[in-house]
Amino acid sequence: MTTDNNLAVADWEAHNPPADLIFDDGEPLESNRHRIAMNVLIRSLQQLWSDRNDYFTGGNMFIYYSSNQIRNRDFRGPDFFAVLNVDGSNPRQGWVVWEENGRYPDVIVELMSRSTAGIDKGIKKDLYEQTFHTSDYFVYDPFDVNSLQGWHLDHEQQYQPLTANENGWLWCRRLGLWLGTWEGTIDRETAIWARFYDVAGNLVLLPEEAAKSQAEVAKSQAEAAKLQAEAAKLQAEAAKLQAEAAKSREEEAQVKAARLAARLRELGENPDML
Repeated sequence: MTTDNNLAVADWEAHNPPADLIFDDGEPLESNRHRIAMNVLIRSLQQLWSDRNDYFTGGNMFIYYSSNQIRNRDFRGPDFFAVLNVDGSNPRQGWVVWEENGRYPDVIVELMSRSTAGIDKGIKKDLYEQTFHTSDYFVYDPFDVNSLQGWHLDHEQQYQPLTANENGWLWCRRLGLWLGTWEGTIDRETAIWARFYDVAGNLVLLPEEAAKSQAEVAKSQAEAAKLQAEAAKLQAEAAKLQAEAAKSREEEAQVKAARLAARLRELGENPDML
């Protein structure tokens, strides 16, 4: 059976691939908050998987997948996407399916706004389901805390809505992470952000958050080591005092014994004193 992925590759194997692809349409993101929200997802996943090189994650990058798409200039640039089991070290201006062995994103997150919500949950959702076959798809409006939704592709290649857990988070099977919300200040903007959480429910940190956490752990360890050193010093001083006290008692006992011996000698020499 020929899949859409194979068709995408075959489409360009039969023709010379275009050399004039554009990777920037000059359109800015919806708002500064949308830009921050996109970078939060990308940078936190990179931090979590900093020891891995078998994935690629990007955002606001064009995905090229068919000749019709190029002819129609129907550019698609998900706000966040991740592709697993690929060489993450390859430099890429965009994601060109026929240069990636027919691979499409495994996970996509679109950061909605009032003007794009209909497209993100309509045309784009259909595209990611029917053409990309993207396993996990999520949408979230950074200005609407109740807007988080997600779908997972079932065995019939159809999206099924995800059910939130008690925290309101959605499970992303392909990443093995929860996608939920977190309130805080990032890049000087306070909002409720879409954030990843690990299986245990721990927030997946940004590089600067991880560095701060590591610094705090190092500081705590240094303070604990300092306290241990002070405790060891006090214990040593206490042992010294105990030894000195024991020595003092021994010397005092020796003095008393000498006095007693002298008294006994005196009495022995003068029996009339008995």
